[in-house]
Amino acid sequence: MGSGTPRVVVLADSDSRWKWAASVARRIAPDHAIDARFLAVATTPTQRQIAEVGIVPDTTAVVDCVQLLEDPAVHAADLVVLGTTGGTVLSLIHALGIAWEGRPHRPLLVTGYVGVVYENLVDGLLLRVGSDLILANCAHDAERFRAVYRSIGADPADIVEAGLPFLGGAPYDPPAVHGAFGRTAPGAARPFTVTFAVQPSVPGTRAARLGMLEKLARHARLHPDREVLIKLRNRPGEAVTHTERHSYQSLYDELPDPPANLTLVYGDMGEVLDRTDLLVTVSSTAAMESIHRGIPTAILTDYGVREAHGNHYFIHSGLLASWAELDKGLVPAVDPDWAASRGVGHPDPYADARARIAALRAAAPGTLKATRPYYTPQSASDYLETLLARRGLGLDGRALPPSSARPDTAVRRLIRRGAGGLYQVGRKRVAPVIRRLAKG
Repeated sequence: MGSGTPRVVVLADSDSRWKWAASVARRIAPDHAIDARFLAVATTPTQRQIAEVGIVPDTTAVVDCVQLLEDPAVHAADLVVLGTTGGTVLSLIHALGIAWEGRPHRPLLVTGYVGVVYENLVDGLLLRVGSDLILANCAHDAERFRAVYRSIGADPADIVEAGLPFLGGAPYDPPAVHGAFGRTAPGAARPFTVTFAVQPSVPGTRAARLGMLEKLARHARLHPDREVLIKLRNRPGEAVTHTERHSYQSLYDELPDPPANLTLVYGDMGEVLDRTDLLVTVSSTAAMESIHRGIPTAILTDYGVREAHGNHYFIHSGLLASWAELDKGLVPAVDPDWAASRGVGHPDPYADARARIAALRAAAPGTLKATRPYYTPQSASDYLETLLARRGLGLDGRALPPSSARPDTAVRRLIRRGAGGLYQVGRKRVAPVIRRLAKG
């Protein structure tokens, strides 16, 4: 398939999806050159967010879906990893499938999930039908995904058990850091460190997020020998995968007298975990990174254990805890059986994916099955047409006339609010910046 240096095109539409897709590319195709393509949408990652992942692409471009379909690198690639929303995945499977009909060579399409799958399982899976590999993050997910595929007549062999690609880092070494009940050990090189991994929408209200900061401040005061870090997802002005309405950066300024051992931090999660002794979150994927490294991890129950929060995913993990329990010195320990079922500790989770890719590549030219989505013009024309139009595409897989294309959902929300509207940022009210409308 192809000639010269093997290449993989990585498409991403946000910071976390770039991290996932680039990391997957390195795991499944370590000797391939990487051509990075970023969708021009409201969440397009910044250069800092791209560089923070630590994977340097060979070529880079910001495109919309129409431009991606016209990109020669996409059609000549050996693999295309789609790190986008499900609607974009379906739209590209549909359009690329039409473009590749009758060609002796086409790339293999790889899709998957950026984090733990706790909602929209059927919705997301059906949007990914037609990919050559749909990566499941653990055995538990693979079993659920294959059951859905069997029920709708899709090929369960397309579901490949893998893992979260960014799990790694040095194993945690507790004896060198702390003594009983999380107290800093005498002579330790650094204090016992508690890291709170924020999420953009959980808890969601301003009052609840300010209350979370107050709990963090209380914990820091109760444990002056600890360092308490608030790990932020992005710097001010940067977009992320999920919109954050009430940023901890601005709310932090409202704390009356924050303790000296309470600190806001940015940067790569792996580097922050290098100095973490207890990771606290509601349900962030950072919890899986922490568990993988053997770092004690707490999943907060203060706002309820709810499907809406995603912390129900950890119901059998042994990690559910409240701030009141953590204040008293609780250091949770994960249930090893639960961790193993969620893909933690696997020595090479991408071995099966590489084997499937090798088998598909070994097939005779032109014998790969067509990329057939579950949703077609015959089975769901209204739904498919709507998703395609949002990305500037028609049912024929080609660009719509400019007047027919619908802008990205996030951009439409800004348009509805009006350019004259003002937004609260800290103590200032500022006009929104509306980025270039994109078909992506």
